[in-house]
Amino acid sequence: MIKTPYYLIDKSKLLRNLERIAYVREHSGAKALLALKCFATWSVFDLMNQYMDGTTSSSLNEVKLGKLKFGGETHAYSVAYADDEIEEVLAHSDKIIFNSISQLQRFADASATHVRGLRLNPQVSSSEFIIADPSRPFSRLGEWDAQKVEQVMDQISGFMIHNNCENSNFELFDSMLGQIEERFGHLLERVEWVSLGGGIHFTGEGYPIDRFCDRLKKFSDRFGVQVYLEPGEAAITMSSSLEVSVLDTLYNGKQLAIVDSSIEAHMLDLLIYRQPAKMEPCDGPHSYMVCGKSCLAGDIFGEFQFDQELKIGDRLSFIDAAGYTMVKKNWFNGVKMPSIAVRQLDGQVELVRQFNFDDFVNSLS
Repeated sequence: MIKTPYYLIDKSKLLRNLERIAYVREHSGAKALLALKCFATWSVFDLMNQYMDGTTSSSLNEVKLGKLKFGGETHAYSVAYADDEIEEVLAHSDKIIFNSISQLQRFADASATHVRGLRLNPQVSSSEFIIADPSRPFSRLGEWDAQKVEQVMDQISGFMIHNNCENSNFELFDSMLGQIEERFGHLLERVEWVSLGGGIHFTGEGYPIDRFCDRLKKFSDRFGVQVYLEPGEAAITMSSSLEVSVLDTLYNGKQLAIVDSSIEAHMLDLLIYRQPAKMEPCDGPHSYMVCGKSCLAGDIFGEFQFDQELKIGDRLSFIDAAGYTMVKKNWFNGVKMPSIAVRQLDGQVELVRQFNFDDFVNSLS
């Protein structure tokens, strides 16, 4: 058995998402780029790049990773590029998307022979969290003034619009896209490609995927553009787990179980968005608050029901642990970094990465 903690990526579960992405590509004409900000574990890129067209990034490191490890189209985007990185960004990308008109103009000469795009901010989004809302008041993410954008149309050939956040509601997606069409339609008619970003949970159970495909195709046909999607969580949802072991149990008004992992170090989004981890449903009579081993008082995975009392050495599995987990893991408290394992399509589990003291030391100085 692999020593816990470790992330386990199941390729058969991953494949289900990829097949739905392939269906959307075929029936809508849209292209799909993996959003590396959500998931960048390149050990499974050999499967993913068979079903997707390339990658999109948020930094120089992600641009290079996409180009070197995934292949296909490589779209570069960053909230702001630095002078000393723009040359490498251009060398490793097929398209570069600027966040602002000022960045577009600042690097106009350097990117003159490159395919260039600009991020638009439609000032409407599906986010329920202000921290993640790209259309929040005074947002720095993209240009919203159509008149200003019109003045630089001769410098770009496409747009990126990212305003869907954990959006599993097709009607909401449809409505917001309609607002984009109404507000920016005269500009969309003048470009060759439009990325609608990520955050659309079209691989989820029950999502009206044929209506989604039809809507994308109508958008593409109306404006004569190549549509891109940037699935992150949609590509990897429910494909991975974080495997942990119970180190201790105690009672302090509630039954507590401490495991060899930490939400701040290994599932940071749970802490940021104040959400519990997910575990396979269990209706047993024994309730436990499962806690991490770091010194953070709020290092709590959540409360779960079990068929029997937990004991030291029991293994637990937190599901849906791929998106924004491995890309955000850190060395807080020096807690042991989870290994990474892959369950191959034939069912064999392969340990692909382990971390040790040297990795901890080398992450510091």
